[in-house]
Amino acid sequence: MPKSPAALQVIEDPAQAASVLNPIRLRLLNELIEPDSAAGLARRLKLPRQAVTYHVRQLEADGLVAVVEQRKRRNCVERVVQATARTYVISPSALGALAVDPERMGERFSPTYFIAVAAQMIRDVTALSHRAEKADRRLITLTIQAGVRFTDSADQHAFTYELADAVDQLVTKYHREDAPEGPEYTFTVAGHPAVSGSAGQRGDGAVSAAAVATRSA
Repeated sequence: MPKSPAALQVIEDPAQAASVLNPIRLRLLNELIEPDSAAGLARRLKLPRQAVTYHVRQLEADGLVAVVEQRKRRNCVERVVQATARTYVISPSALGALAVDPERMGERFSPTYFIAVAAQMIRDVTALSHRAEKADRRLITLTIQAGVRFTDSADQHAFTYELADAVDQLVTKYHREDAPEGPEYTFTVAGHPAVSGSAGQRGDGAVSAAAVATRSA
């Protein structure tokens, strides 16, 4: 039984990042959410078979597609491949020394600092996922996402201050410097203007104010 593609694969290797960003390979990878052969892809996409075979081989060498079946076709063996994941994210670690660092961003209320923190979260959680997998343990994470539509900017500012105060009270209540062996977590609270049609928007245009907390493996 072929292994199902992962829901998400984080790309950390520069060669993988370069491969997935190649326009032709990106198109082929998108088509390979469902298994197919190079010949089948060439027929469907009306592309030269030799070129498709080359790019599929490169995707395989870079660990982005895997063989799921081999079947005989006349005097040859047709290799059926499938993408290793249904979605991909490129980690900042793929950029090496050029990876963004929040400490170098300066202004903490700027979009660049916001993006740097988000990138750091991807990098850190990916590294922790690898450690947990090697130790055969679950990595427990917490995600809370909510959409809020304010009456005006005054309400927005009031909400921001109340949220900051609530977080400060929780940290003061639960943080223990005298418990060095206790589990230590990093919590990031962030907010940005909603993108039209993004998660949190209901079909009627209203914004859901319910927070959703999830635990993931």
